[in-house]
Amino acid sequence: MLNILGLDALSEEIYRTMLAHPDRGIDGLTELVGVSEVRVRQALERLSELSLISTSAGVEGFRVLNPETAVDRLLARQESELATARMRLEATKAAATELLAAYSTLRPPLDDRDFERLVGPEEIRHRLAAFGTSAEEEVMTFAPGGGHPEEDLAASRRPNTTLLERGIRMRTVYLNSLRNHQPTLHHVRWLSERGAEVRTAASLPVRMVVVDQRQAVLPLQRDDARAGAVLIRSEATVAALCALFESIWDEAWPFGSEPVLDDHGLSGQEAEVIRLLAEGLTDQAIATRLGVSHRTARRIAADLMERLNARSRFEAGVRAVQQGWIAAQ
Repeated sequence: MLNILGLDALSEEIYRTMLAHPDRGIDGLTELVGVSEVRVRQALERLSELSLISTSAGVEGFRVLNPETAVDRLLARQESELATARMRLEATKAAATELLAAYSTLRPPLDDRDFERLVGPEEIRHRLAAFGTSAEEEVMTFAPGGGHPEEDLAASRRPNTTLLERGIRMRTVYLNSLRNHQPTLHHVRWLSERGAEVRTAASLPVRMVVVDQRQAVLPLQRDDARAGAVLIRSEATVAALCALFESIWDEAWPFGSEPVLDDHGLSGQEAEVIRLLAEGLTDQAIATRLGVSHRTARRIAADLMERLNARSRFEAGVRAVQQGWIAAQ
């Protein structure tokens, strides 16, 4: 029952036995539990690591702590570990985003063996289709754009079917705005019904496909995926892209579930718009990031500025920080 706290079955049994028989030493625990002394000592070391027992006093150097104190210590430790992991994740996400920005500006050395240029939509489709038979474990995809061309959706059916029939795990993040485009919505439902894992996010940094955490395909131009793409095999670059995918996947909503509002009553899309407003993006740039029309982006921005009682985008950003809607940079 306590395995969620990091306890294996034997350690939990010994902890419960110590609570019931606090004066029994290692020999007594060995007899009561029916395991060897070596295994008892290993379990005691594990309990000590988790702060469920103290080594400062007690029989043979061990003293069991009452459950309330022990659980408080254990939860505090796990919260600290989670905070540290979160900081690491945010740092990795920032580094990956910076890498993408540098990639878009400088372009990779396309004559290098770690990078291969794919020219035109047909070559891109051909290479993506080949993943249907070459992938061994998993395909991870960012699919920005609220609505996708029907010919692209149709072209992806065969490789997607091949992947899923072969038992390959498929994880795809679309934009929340896909619900406004019936062909894309129908396609996502088709994927979900066949076992693909689909989530949605308010915005996505780039169109991307990662195969087996070993190679990735990114567009050469962020706003025009048909202009060409690059196949990346660089281990460090692909690792950064995988970290970026995982950070966004963890925060995205499973397709079919109803997203909830945050503590400030903002939807995911609204929270992203206020963040982009604070960064100084235009309505058109925000519309592109969210996969919505220019008119929709302008309406959402106007509604948010009215709620913040702000007369300018700059003032909206300041008020959003003051009210805790977004973090101060």
